[in-house]
Amino acid sequence: EEINLKYAEAVEMADRIAIYKNGAKEIAHLQGKAVSFMAKIDHSLAGNSFHLHSSLWGAKNGKPMFYDKAAPNHMSELFCHYLAGQISGLRESAYFFAPYINSYKRFSAGTFAPTKAVWSLDNRTAGFRILGDGPNSMRSECRVPGADVNPYLAFAAALACGMHGIENKLKLEPAFQGNAYEGKNIREVPKSLRDALALLDKSKILRGALGDDVIDHYLHAG
Repeated sequence: EEINLKYAEAVEMADRIAIYKNGAKEIAHLQGKAVSFMAKIDHSLAGNSFHLHSSLWGAKNGKPMFYDKAAPNHMSELFCHYLAGQISGLRESAYFFAPYINSYKRFSAGTFAPTKAVWSLDNRTAGFRILGDGPNSMRSECRVPGADVNPYLAFAAALACGMHGIENKLKLEPAFQGNAYEGKNIREVPKSLRDALALLDKSKILRGALGDDVIDHYLHAG
């Protein structure tokens, strides 16, 4: 099953997700059932994901900033920098997308959960997929997070990496073609919680955006 919540600004969106998940659990409880948001509840089944869509809109004029009719794939220069930042920071921000030991069981080839931090236009094997057919819908979809994430932290990490790309004008690599599960010598999603914590500890992007106290707190909690 797939649930799509109506989009909103980051904090409001995180609130909606938290309320929805709590509501689903309470409705199930009234039926004598339980709802699980574990990332991988059964090895024989596909995992439980949390596809994180994001876009930027002008603070003053309220207009979308990711669409450029004249650009390749209609992706504006700002969008390219933003996506490059998200991709380059994926490994060090993985803890906020996969916060538990169980989270990493979901990253298995051929199960709709990405194992490579690459982007593509309409390719569900890639970690990032670009969606949208007009100015109001152009966006990045990060397919790495599982349903067990804290949405507030996942949004903060995704935005921090995207803004890092914009501030440093990072160049976007070419779109990946083909089956990313079979790709060789390309950026991997961390394989374990231990690996993700080690990468987070060394992250200049997230320490700069969230502060050492926040990062050290989650390193201790993890």
